[in-house]
Amino acid sequence: MTAQEAVPDETRLDGREYDVVVIGAGISGIGAAIRLRQSGITDFVVLEKADSIGGTWRANDYPGCACDVPSGLYSYSFAANPEWSRLFAEQPEIRDYIQRTAAAHDVPRHLRFGVELLRADWDESAARWRLTTSAGVVTARFTIAAAGPWSEPLIPEMPGLDTFPGEVFHSSRWNHDYDLVGKRVAVVGTGASAVQFVPKIQPQVAQLHVYQRTAQWVLPKPDHHVPAVERAVMRMPFAQKALRGIEYAIMEALGLGFRNPWILRQVQRAGSAQLRLQVRDRRLRQVLTPDYTLGCKRLLLSNTYYPALTRPNVDVHDGAVTEIRGRTVVGADGTETEVDAIVFGTGFHILDMPIAGRVFDGDGRSLDDHWQGSPKAYLGSAVAGFPNAFVLLGPSLGTGHTSAFHILEAQLEHVTEAVARAVCGRWRTIEVRREVQDAFNAEVQAALGATVYNAGGCSSYFFDVNGRNSFNWPWSSEALRRRVSRFDPCAYDVTRDDDLERVS
Repeated sequence: MTAQEAVPDETRLDGREYDVVVIGAGISGIGAAIRLRQSGITDFVVLEKADSIGGTWRANDYPGCACDVPSGLYSYSFAANPEWSRLFAEQPEIRDYIQRTAAAHDVPRHLRFGVELLRADWDESAARWRLTTSAGVVTARFTIAAAGPWSEPLIPEMPGLDTFPGEVFHSSRWNHDYDLVGKRVAVVGTGASAVQFVPKIQPQVAQLHVYQRTAQWVLPKPDHHVPAVERAVMRMPFAQKALRGIEYAIMEALGLGFRNPWILRQVQRAGSAQLRLQVRDRRLRQVLTPDYTLGCKRLLLSNTYYPALTRPNVDVHDGAVTEIRGRTVVGADGTETEVDAIVFGTGFHILDMPIAGRVFDGDGRSLDDHWQGSPKAYLGSAVAGFPNAFVLLGPSLGTGHTSAFHILEAQLEHVTEAVARAVCGRWRTIEVRREVQDAFNAEVQAALGATVYNAGGCSSYFFDVNGRNSFNWPWSSEALRRRVSRFDPCAYDVTRDDDLERVS
């Protein structure tokens, strides 16, 4: 059975009961499934609304899509991959890796595709989660939300967009059936996705209009093809471990700069040098020069983005789009341009994840109601008021320099130990204590003040609607691993099945 062959007959879901329901089959959901099985828990299901696994790496198949973390780090530690063809793997290889890893760990038997979570309610009297899905209602002792923050595309409100007669799509919903050759195309947004797809589509289109709200720091990308002889060496376990260690050390050295912005001001000289070398036009170079410290926004790597912007068929507009009038895109710079298609590279609902409006506590209040625009969790993993529930890649765990796999695996140690101990110890409920959650978040906010995320002089998706940085982890990734991976029962209120007494 391959990773794409989930057990058929989704109607069997209606009325089913499980120990655990996992929402989402991206790297988080697949990782959770593997760790649950390794912990001896097999009565679980992974619900995926799409027709295949991969999450972010399934949805984002735009031209040029690739990882911006070295491939050796962008993998599960228990499933090293010596076959990466590039130092920075591209989307097809990453998705294939996720599929092969899932199949190798017997995850497909737990997968249910085409099943969307509509609502999850905590039933306090039964101490169960009641999950209403597109395939019926299921109940579970535990719920693990693995939908991730990069799943729902963000398209900004734009007057007149709904009347635009041409083609419109987001980078994470790329329309491969639409031929861009010879078209006049507007690209809205210049973040991580646009930096990758703009150089790919530029040679195809008749005219490319790039609307840049904020200039981005773009560093050289030390990418290269990995020759067969090097891949053969990487098949030796000691070589894989050594490479992973080297890449980790390099990224951690970079991470030191995120906590000490003066270091990144030195690193950004590489970005300035690349900009000077690749963009000779002084006016364009001025438009592309950021006015904040490197790292204040997501770190971008590319060797081809700046050269693409200098081509004769490309116009860079200094500012956002203000409105659409028929086929005309009106820019904040005062320009009016007719186009055939609009492509959004505007990111995702990072801190306003749609799933937060679908998960309800015992009083009928959603995660959104609890958070009021500022997501908070204990170690990014558990939320007070929501017993027997965990979230993966949750708030306050994002870093600017390390792999999502590193964060995820630390969380999975914590979460699977909690679930396994609850199942084996006849625990009825487990819920993080609110004072513990509050203390952790206060500590995070105090530490963030000196980081480049907060002190770098920019606005970014790291900040929620209330102006609070709800995204970033302010310490090293080694500190994250040590702290997040440790499950401490004393941080939780625990009751037993027999007498409901608290366990300490």
